[in-house]
Amino acid sequence: MNRLARATSPYLLQHKDNPVAWWEWSPSAFDEAKRTNRPVLLSVGYAACHWCHVMAHESFEDEGVATVMNELFVNIKVDREERPDVDHIYMSALHLLGEPGGWPLTMFLTPEGEPFWGGTYFPKEPKFGRPGFASVLREVARIFRAEPDRIAHNRRLLLERLAGTAHAPGLDGAVGLGDLDRIGERLVAAFDPVHGGLQGAPKFPNPMILEFLSRYAMRSGDSEARKRALLTLERMALGGIHDHLGGGFARYSVDERWLVPHFEKMLYDNAQLLELYALHAARGGPSAGLFRLTAEGVVAWLDREMTTLEGAFASSLDADSEGVEGKFYVWSLDEIRDVLGDDYAAFAAHYDVTAHGNWEEANILNRLKSGWPDDPALESRLAACREKLLARRAARIRPGLDDKVLADWNGLMIAALVRAGVALDRPEWLDRAARAFRFVAEAMNRGDRLGHSWRAGQLIFPGFALDHAAMMRAALALHEATGEPGYLDRARAWRDTLLRDYRVPATGLLAMTAADADPLVVRPQPSQDDAVPNANGVFAEALVRLAALTGGEEDRRRAEDALSSLSGPAARAPLGHTTILNALDLHLRGLTIVVANDAGGALTRAGLRLPYFARTVSRVSDAGALAPDHPARTALSGSGPQALICAGMRCSLPVRTSDELLRTAEEMAHPA
Repeated sequence: MNRLARATSPYLLQHKDNPVAWWEWSPSAFDEAKRTNRPVLLSVGYAACHWCHVMAHESFEDEGVATVMNELFVNIKVDREERPDVDHIYMSALHLLGEPGGWPLTMFLTPEGEPFWGGTYFPKEPKFGRPGFASVLREVARIFRAEPDRIAHNRRLLLERLAGTAHAPGLDGAVGLGDLDRIGERLVAAFDPVHGGLQGAPKFPNPMILEFLSRYAMRSGDSEARKRALLTLERMALGGIHDHLGGGFARYSVDERWLVPHFEKMLYDNAQLLELYALHAARGGPSAGLFRLTAEGVVAWLDREMTTLEGAFASSLDADSEGVEGKFYVWSLDEIRDVLGDDYAAFAAHYDVTAHGNWEEANILNRLKSGWPDDPALESRLAACREKLLARRAARIRPGLDDKVLADWNGLMIAALVRAGVALDRPEWLDRAARAFRFVAEAMNRGDRLGHSWRAGQLIFPGFALDHAAMMRAALALHEATGEPGYLDRARAWRDTLLRDYRVPATGLLAMTAADADPLVVRPQPSQDDAVPNANGVFAEALVRLAALTGGEEDRRRAEDALSSLSGPAARAPLGHTTILNALDLHLRGLTIVVANDAGGALTRAGLRLPYFARTVSRVSDAGALAPDHPARTALSGSGPQALICAGMRCSLPVRTSDELLRTAEEMAHPA
């Protein structure tokens, strides 16, 4: 075993038996590079990464390649999910070199950690015009020794450009609703009118962008925008990217039809999609049944495969089992016939199952051809078939589970369970969310700061900005749904942590890392979304909701300051900043609903039934308990259940019934 045997990350542990003398990311690894005057080979990947496994099997498990690596380099292996800050910096460096990004990320660094060259996957042997990995290693090491001026030139240019891209300076002027509408109009044209999603292949779910399109459709009444948002949700739910037996979604589809997935399943994707499917299921329409089934499937998958003994949520499921991508999920016609007997023909017709398959002589279950049946009896029969097949699939060798608990991804799923549970009247989902919240808030918290990753009793600390922002957002979702003040207290504490330890005064942005974290070559302050929403956008949404819940002037000012700092980068590259734009939409047109004296809860339930991304609901036992400058303090002065609805600078008269609340909310959201 090498040094990775002491790691807690399942990804790093996959490499503990490599003949490579791996180090974890640590000061001692760089001390070794300085002592021996060797460059650093940094390899970044994650447990569910298919090509990471390929490169590991080809090169890192090969004695010959490992000998070259050990002789010429200090080799550091990083789990990008444990260290997103390291991944961000060196992936940015790769982009600056003009190379497309991806994982595995293979970067070459000076002993001081400064990047000078890199790539992604390198084959062991030369192929397709790419040199073999051992040849690459020898040439990089030769240049490091023989051409120090060339290394210094690359290093200097990259560091200068990395420092310039560590944050995006703001622009003068604010983004308003008119700007959001113009972005929405352009986004409609970018969506595939046949298959949904952004045009082309591969196709990613892009839930942050899909939420922006849905917000635009609701705000503007643009029928084409609504059509393309719903089409995207429908085609994904019908496609092979959706696990029709076990629930949940794979990370992306390699084709433009959503048919063939890259089979790994990530917690963060399914969290964000759960929110959207539940929201649109609650709104009704021809596909509401499909959307509800899809949301329920995500939670079933979460319960069955992703919930830890402590009640938190694991990170991901691998794409491979038995060394073959997708083997766990695909079927032959004969196996379907063996399990289903007389029902096999009907099932095969509806799930695109044939003798020769739809992917590499196997069948990926999908309903892209048959669609969603408007026939409850048929759907009941198909559901029974799915249960039988799921039971048969459970006997197969399972894909690897990365069971580390990440605070940020758990925060996303906790908020999603709350919002989906409220929308679909599934209170037991709120119980799951509350249990996971307790674990993260207690086991992963130190004082008022969170760690990032927990596994086997070991916590990586301190956490990152997104850990605190996502858990703050989760705390506010739980507070809205339950009214429990403890969640609000937690949200305020994590707000203060972010402002104190992560916000950079010179830019107004959150850095990824805490001010007292171990230093890196730069302290990144990205504002753009990645596979997960950006911390700055998540924090902005949380600040807007906190201000709406408290009515406090200081909370409102903080929310506006955050959005002002972020408006420039978002305006320049809107598709990369939709989390920020979604927070801005909530700030500019979101409904603030204050409910008082609602002992029976009818008004509160009515407010919570409104789409979560267009409202905030707070409840008080008496209006006198509100802040002195809160607009509802004097308006809600009478006795009995009542609510005040505000939109921007406008507030309604008090309303006293659920129907009146819903009607008034609609009028204020869409004034004539």
